[in-house]
Amino acid sequence: MDVINALLLGLAGSPWIYLAVLIVCLVDGFFPPVPSESMVVGLAALALSTGSPNLPLLIAFAAVGATAGDNIAYAIGRGIGTNRFGWMRGPRVAAGFARARNGLDRRGALLILTARYIPVGRVAVNMTAGATGYSRQRFLLLTLVGGFTWAVYSSLVGVGVAQLFGGQPLFAVIVAIVLAAVIGFLVDFVVRRLTARNSRSPEEAAPPRVPIDTH
Repeated sequence: MDVINALLLGLAGSPWIYLAVLIVCLVDGFFPPVPSESMVVGLAALALSTGSPNLPLLIAFAAVGATAGDNIAYAIGRGIGTNRFGWMRGPRVAAGFARARNGLDRRGALLILTARYIPVGRVAVNMTAGATGYSRQRFLLLTLVGGFTWAVYSSLVGVGVAQLFGGQPLFAVIVAIVLAAVIGFLVDFVVRRLTARNSRSPEEAAPPRVPIDTH
């Protein structure tokens, strides 16, 4: 255990760790298997327990990487569009893109900001925003806000766990990563439920009509 703790401390104290955080958060914006949340949360736990890495720098590099990654996903969607391939031009798929664009127009800020906290969800939403022509300026502003708040949130999760287990950096990192995964699952579940409820058609949401007997 002491050897592993020493290894973690050595990695966290390296100046290259900030570049690694930026790259991981950037790639995670369009390739969800990359664990950016786990990295930021774990390093934040180490920052409070040991003093390395520097927490404000960690937040700054994570926010820049996250924002850049989200905008790369948008650019990919923009480049692909909604009719590049034959399967995209089918009536059902085209209707799906239309609903996605309508959702972004009506509650774009909510979708883009909350999707930042869901690894697969953020890629889907951001690529759809680009593909359907969502305003680039508005998207950039929202991702700046989302990237910063996500970096702060992830760091606070790590800091909170480190306050409880500051004497054991490795254990604090493990607990922080597990807690981040649980929070991400809960956010994903709540957003899915809310999206499903809001996407019901007026006919589905309205109570059934009772025929009136005129006789």
